Amino acid sequence: MQPNLDVKKFIQNQCWTFAKTMPQWPHWYVVRCKGNTESFSNFASYINVNGEIRSWGNEKYIYLDIDGYTYWTMGNPIDETTIINRAQITSKDL
Repeated sequence: MQPNLDVKKFIQNQCWTFAKTMPQWPHWYVVRCKGNTESFSNFASYINVNGEIRSWGNEKYIYLDIDGYTYWTMGNPIDETTIINRAQITSKDL
């Protein structure tokens, strides 16, 4: 399913922060904050509804691929979700 314009706008409008504590698994994240609460919740819900369950180590998360990146949360209920992660999809992931 192609993401709607609000989803793409949310992605483009965020300042994604590199997760420097995990350089062996390069990824970025965005934190829920006052300025993005509604759009953050909408995107987290979109991931959960349209994504697919994949394993990472012993854990399972819902991942959603959009425009060369995969997005996921840590699996908390939407109102308790504080971080959305993303990683660039590489050829080894395919």
